Amino acid sequence: MATFEELIHKYTTDQSRFLIIDDMLVHYRDEGEGEPIVLLHGAFSSLHTFNEWSKILQKNYRVISLDLMGFGLTGPNKTGDYTIGNHIRVLKRFFNILGLKKAHLVGSSLGGWLAWEFTYRYPQRINKLVLVDSAGFLDKENMPLPFKLAQSPLAGRVLKYIVRKSILEQFVKQVYYDISKINTKLVDRYFDLFTREGNSQAFVDLVNAPYQENTNFLSKIKHSTLIMWGREDAWIGAINAYLFDKMLPNSELIIYEEVGHLPMEEIPVRSGEDLMAFLKK
Repeated sequence: MATFEELIHKYTTDQSRFLIIDDMLVHYRDEGEGEPIVLLHGAFSSLHTFNEWSKILQKNYRVISLDLMGFGLTGPNKTGDYTIGNHIRVLKRFFNILGLKKAHLVGSSLGGWLAWEFTYRYPQRINKLVLVDSAGFLDKENMPLPFKLAQSPLAGRVLKYIVRKSILEQFVKQVYYDISKINTKLVDRYFDLFTREGNSQAFVDLVNAPYQENTNFLSKIKHSTLIMWGREDAWIGAINAYLFDKMLPNSELIIYEEVGHLPMEEIPVRSGEDLMAFLKK
């Protein structure tokens, strides 16, 4: 396991910043100029999932991405509270500290769930909403394998010992459709940041936190919304894309054939251009 200092050296850039919320050093990047756009990653991930999108977006926007609590370089919250409600509270603090009165909000997977619930609760703070293979419709029967493992009674004790790089590589292969795009550097990043001290326990706490399906909120979100989805998403099936599209009053949907759970990683240029076109409308 790499030390925190080693991870900072390896996974920060000149645009990396840290701010304090709840005794956490929240890691974020602030790049480009223009209208602000905030990017929220999913579970098992980090702000680095948006690396290629950030390069595209910062030509026209101020792009702010952050490691959510329990992930990446931000690491665990001492309270152990990883409910959506607490994520929303921390995100609001983040907006306030950075002086973001209003921004476009993009969320992938867990970050998508956080994005649409935040938009429902604070509509005046959000311009346009973008959901990428978003979570929110609870389906315990089709839960991804890492989440099933984290729900086992011994998960908190053994997860950090059983997750080896070879096992994590298999998890990464589940979220990509074209596995030829998976390389050693990508697997190393996911492994290094998941095994950061405290993050594996945070993942267990996140998966076992009490959740309530609030998808009834979706019909009350009036914001212009783009839904982006990989047809071959093995973690959150494409049927969810149509559910979001049906319930959101002002949405448009793009389905990417032969793409998995992470369009911004697997087809960054194509999906990034679609995102730019939506924002410019």
